[in-house]
Amino acid sequence: MRSALVRLRRSTGLPVAFGGMVEPGRPRMRISELNGTATESLRRLAVTAGNGLGGKAVALARPCAVTDYSASRQISHEYDAVVAAEGLRSVLAVPVVVRRRVRGVLYGALRTAQPLGDRTLTAAVEAARDVEQALVVRDEVRGLLEAARPRTAPYDDEGRGAAWEQVREAHAVLRALAPRIDDPALRTELLEVCGLLAEGPAPTPDGRRDGTRLAPREVDVLACVAAGSTNAVTAERLGLRAETVKGYLGSAMRKLGAHTRGEAVVAARRAGLLP
Repeated sequence: MRSALVRLRRSTGLPVAFGGMVEPGRPRMRISELNGTATESLRRLAVTAGNGLGGKAVALARPCAVTDYSASRQISHEYDAVVAAEGLRSVLAVPVVVRRRVRGVLYGALRTAQPLGDRTLTAAVEAARDVEQALVVRDEVRGLLEAARPRTAPYDDEGRGAAWEQVREAHAVLRALAPRIDDPALRTELLEVCGLLAEGPAPTPDGRRDGTRLAPREVDVLACVAAGSTNAVTAERLGLRAETVKGYLGSAMRKLGAHTRGEAVVAARRAGLLP
């Protein structure tokens, strides 16, 4: 949300942006992030679905805008006092919709009463899509982790069950996707999700952590190898040449003290670099 608000201001030139997420199981959204505001009047404001501009965007699941907030007849006016305290006039609200459910709202605003054009609205929608993509990734990861937890299904030798292979494949896909993301904040968040899938460095018998360090591309290559990809397939997935993949794999094997691809994958898992 924070990075999306930065993008919203940068791409539209709007001086103020703010937003928040819909509270789980409740028909309201709470504003949690402010960017460019002069006061704290909006922070933690709970916006009920249907009320005000943001509530209207939540209820309709589509962008809404007003040229003069306090005078608009298109919205209800439960929040006029806090909006006026910030000195906002023209305001737009764009919902973040994931699988047909509104999960949050991004606002952009001016302190003057003037129409917000199509270019501004388009840029706001694109910023909301950044948040949507991040939420989709998080939801998928949580689902995979939940599926991989030991239940009543048969387990493999590592005691994680066949579902853990889905986690490993997802990890490889996400590692391959991350370098293609232009937004640096979203790319960083995606890599952090990959880190959640990899359980973290396993402790040695004396309680120390494995200090093995691999370059990001070496981890990308090993993630694909762990999912069963050949060098050629790995190269295609990562947008690299096969010779480059071979070089990264060889470098990773040396750092891990491995003599084969399989040994490298096992060592990387023990080091917490792969799930």
